[in-house]
Amino acid sequence: MAIALASNPKIALHVFHDERSASFAALGIGLQSGIPAVLLCTSGTAAAHFFAAVIEANYAHVPMLVCTADRPPELQGVGAPQTINQTNLYGNFVRKFIDVGIADDAKSAKWRTVARDTFSATVGVNRGPCHVNLPFREPLVGVVQALPAADAHSPVRLGADVATASERKKLSLALRAERGLIIAGNGIDHPRFILDVAAKLKWPVLADPRSNCRVSPENSHGATVVTCADVMMRHQSTSESLTPTVVIRIGDPPVSKVVNQWLARCGAEQIAVTQQPSLIDPDKTVTTHIVGSLNELFMEMSRGVQVQPETDWIQNWKRCERNARTALDERFAVSNQLTEPLCAVTVSESLKPGSNLVVSSSMPVRDLEWFAPARDGVRVFSNRGVNGIDGVVSTAIGVALSSRAPTVLLIGDIAMLHDSNGLLNLNHRDVQLKVVVVDNEGGGIFSFLPQAESLDGAQFEQLFGTPHSVDFASLAKSHGIPFAWATSIDELRRELGNAGTSIIGVRTDRKLNVDHHADLYAAVAEALSE
Repeated sequence: MAIALASNPKIALHVFHDERSASFAALGIGLQSGIPAVLLCTSGTAAAHFFAAVIEANYAHVPMLVCTADRPPELQGVGAPQTINQTNLYGNFVRKFIDVGIADDAKSAKWRTVARDTFSATVGVNRGPCHVNLPFREPLVGVVQALPAADAHSPVRLGADVATASERKKLSLALRAERGLIIAGNGIDHPRFILDVAAKLKWPVLADPRSNCRVSPENSHGATVVTCADVMMRHQSTSESLTPTVVIRIGDPPVSKVVNQWLARCGAEQIAVTQQPSLIDPDKTVTTHIVGSLNELFMEMSRGVQVQPETDWIQNWKRCERNARTALDERFAVSNQLTEPLCAVTVSESLKPGSNLVVSSSMPVRDLEWFAPARDGVRVFSNRGVNGIDGVVSTAIGVALSSRAPTVLLIGDIAMLHDSNGLLNLNHRDVQLKVVVVDNEGGGIFSFLPQAESLDGAQFEQLFGTPHSVDFASLAKSHGIPFAWATSIDELRRELGNAGTSIIGVRTDRKLNVDHHADLYAAVAEALSE
């Protein structure tokens, strides 16, 4: 299989020493392109190292085609080396499992059917990973020969479901509300018609950075794009004055716990619109779930809605967003320290149009959502299917390999150490990747949780702070990757602007980080109270 793939000039081949890194790079390729990478490994525990990425691909609806080599039947169950039971290895985390049986030219008529069916399953209505198990007998080398002829009458099946007439009517009726709100989450590839609808209805759009909707007024089609929802909803009187009667959530929900709690208690009718059949609704607030093509559905809605006059509703949202954003910008402008929120904002603002930004789960994705202003021309990615911090370096490499565009990864130190093997051969890959690692000597997010107050310092550090004492400059040097510490905004911008792949370290303090966030919340609250 490896020889066959390497011999095909139409296939880009990327070799990874570590199977887990390979699987998350495949995830990044599928995340960026919407096209599954073929992920190949040998038999045995190698396939087990794919499991975490398969789970993420399942929940995040990322196409991935997993191909595992296997021992033939006569070597199963007899203690043969590098042999495990690989049948349905990934359980219900894959869309389809196929064991093709021993490779045999006599079965060549089925090869294209297997390939078509598995590929269709990865990119179909319910996108996600598929697993093909490939047992081989020796000899394990051979000569690549011509494939069977393609069957033009067996096309690949792909695309999203079409919302029913009753669902479209329900959505159309909901759009008549005066105090309406659109939540634009991850999963929106084409935001134009969503922004058009919001602009006509004079509804605000709470835009997740990953939604492609957090854009400047010049590119918002006249919609009011809200970037400060988290900090605004921390101010009680503001959150009460902005209570909607109808919420249309498109794609995934926000990362912000504060916003999600506000939505859970607001009492509004909530309609979730997704392209995939699964629904994320832990608070059980969604009253209607509509599955269908977002582009087609909102193009239809945009044609059907009439332009509404401005009301106090949208004016209040505009005022609160303006005051909150001004307060944040003023605070950042006078900061003498490269704090974690300011690091996220600086990274976002420094990227050139056409670039990618990959943010790790934990604090980086939150700081970007909570504090980053509108940004045009940059795609944002994050592994939020199961919100893990494993494989993030390799995911960013996959995004960079797939897009061939400059890519920046903003990652915490613990997540960086989880996937340090992703750095193997990075300086030999054809990518432009900047890795900004926030080194606060441990798990920074836990300093915001009750454990930080309820446990004594030593126990908290042992179980949650988890200091590591790793020298990231030495780690980078061992991989032959340029490294620099950034201690100011200007230094961070300069390092991000340099050509080539490199790692940039930013040192912060976990305890002070809590204070820095509190200072920003207080500044916004003061601005909203005026």
